[in-house]
Parts: sequence; C-alpha cells; structure tokens
Amino acid sequence: MLTVQVVLFDGFDLLDAIAPYEVFCAAAMYAENALSVEFVTAEGPRSVTSGINGLKIEASGRLNPERTGIILVPGASGDVEGDGPNSPPAILSRALNTELVEMIEQALGQNDIIVATVCGGSLLLAMGGLLEGRPAVTHHLGMDVLGATGAIPVPARVVDSGNLVTGGGVTSGLDVALYLVERELGPRIAHAVEQLFEYERRGTVWREEGRAPGSHKAETDEETNATNNMGMIYDTPDIKLPGESDFDGDWDTTIATPVGKLEVKLSISIRNGLVQGQATQGDETVEFINPLLQDNKLTWSLRVTKPMRLNLKFEVTVRGDDMIGFARAGILPASKLTGKRVT
Repeated sequence: MLTVQVVLFDGFDLLDAIAPYEVFCAAAMYAENALSVEFVTAEGPRSVTSGINGLKIEASGRLNPERTGIILVPGASGDVEGDGPNSPPAILSRALNTELVEMIEQALGQNDIIVATVCGGSLLLAMGGLLEGRPAVTHHLGMDVLGATGAIPVPARVVDSGNLVTGGGVTSGLDVALYLVERELGPRIAHAVEQLFEYERRGTVWREEGRAPGSHKAETDEETNATNNMGMIYDTPDIKLPGESDFDGDWDTTIATPVGKLEVKLSISIRNGLVQGQATQGDETVEFINPLLQDNKLTWSLRVTKPMRLNLKFEVTVRGDDMIGFARAGILPASKLTGKRVT
C-alpha cells in the first residue's frame, strides 16, 4: 500500500494541505484502498493551528521518515506585509526549530520515499539546507529567496527532481497531488480524480530530462566584446576608491532579522581597491563574496547557516566608528545592521 503523510505545523496554509489530502483520498477510493493518507506532525498526534483564522486541524500521527511512500510538506500562511511574528518567514523559522527538517533530511536519504512540497513548503526545506543545488519551485513571491538558499529556482508549476517534487503557488497542491497519483498509481486513476473534481492538471511538469532549450538570440561579436570589456572593467579596478580606511578594522555588528537578532563579527581590509572581508558567527567564519566599495558604500554577499541557510546581500556605510546598513535575501524584508568598530 502507498502511504501519504501530509505534514502539519503551526501556521501552515490550509489549502496547501487540504487540496492534496482530498486528491489522495479520492485516489484511494478509485484505487480500491491501495493508498492511505493521514495528517501528521513532527511531534505526534495533536491539534494544529493553521495560518488561516487560526482554524485547527487534528493530526492523527507522528511523521515517520522511514515509511515508504510520500511525505508532503505545505507552506505557511500569514501576514504578507511586514516582518512581524505572523509573517510567513517567521512561521517557517519556528517550524525550523522543531524536529521537522531533520526528519525530512532523513526521508530524503531513503530510496523509497518521495518528498513533495506545496508553495512555501520548499522554502522550509531550503532554509534548512536540504535543497542546495536541487531544482525546485515555490510561490512566485519567494523565488528569489529560494535562489538565495542555494537551490535552483525553476519557474514551473510543478518540478520533478526524482525523490523531490515541488509545486509553485497555493493552488499547485492540486497539481502536485494529481501528478504524484499519476506517477505512482497510473494515469487512469489520476484521470478519474480529475473527472470527479472537474479539474485538469495545469502546466507541464519540469524534469531534468530531454534536450535543453537553446538561446533564441545569438550574440553578435559586438555584444560579446561589450560583455567581455565590462567584465574586465569590473574585475580589474585600477582606481583607488574613496573612503577605504573608513571600513578597515574589526566590527561587532547586530543584524535584526524577523526571526531574532544575529551577532556577527566582521573583519574588513581594503588596500588599493581590493576588498577582503570575513564574517564570524559563533564558531563559523566565512569569506565575503564579491565585495565592492563604491560611492562610499561597501557591498558584499555572504552565506549564512543560522538561523536558516540563506545567501544574504549586504550594503553598509560608516561614520567614524559606527556602521549602519542592511542585509537582504530576495524579497524578504531587509534586516537592519548596526555595528561598532572594535579595533
């Protein structure tokens, strides 16, 4: 029997979970109970509060990351404006602090389990460091954030990456579930469910198979030379930029994020336009990526792993021994950075 575990966590999106649940239940009816589906949590049976008006759903079991079948993870629903405690990023970060991500990581290591996500469910996995280098999709508002985690964003309705199947927006839960029914039980069962629901699955499922699409426009020699020249200008700066010494030194900084404050030590050295920098968070030290000093602003990218895995873009200015700026990941609200020079 094919088992489907639909994972719930506090703040989950109702439609992300309910739509696939109903598709799988209909498939079980047509497949003469060759499929079973239940709501589960990382903690076990409990009442789970959704992000839609606090509606509660009863989960009947605990997620089993070793059970053959399908595990489906929904996204979060909350305040789309601002970065308060009820925003989707804050809800997802709280889910990250449970055993859920560790369980999903264990499931992804099994050969006979498919992990599926709907909407922001892929962001939950990606922020936990599980989707690095893997094609995936999420809600269109979160595609930049998905890329910032190291995943490969694919603008498709459904993305099939083997044991990982991800869906885009909220209503893609119907498409993800119907595709999985077809993939695991066959097209006739999937077609019967479509007829029952009077809904036809949308879009072509993206898979990393077949011939890749070529460029629709060939580069001219003039365009190629222009691109190369731009790269040379960017890569070999020979003009000393103003304000280099202002940034030199070690800095104690605080980044105020929607999920709490991060204490980060920065070490910056700039000589003749060449910027070198390191960031230390706890016992982890990483190098600045593509640092650039221009117009008295220092910018760089940085890969962080706590409290979630993200590639952050920084922009800071200094005045004396004070540093101020922001860090941003995709469309997530910018996090304010403040710092003091310590050397």
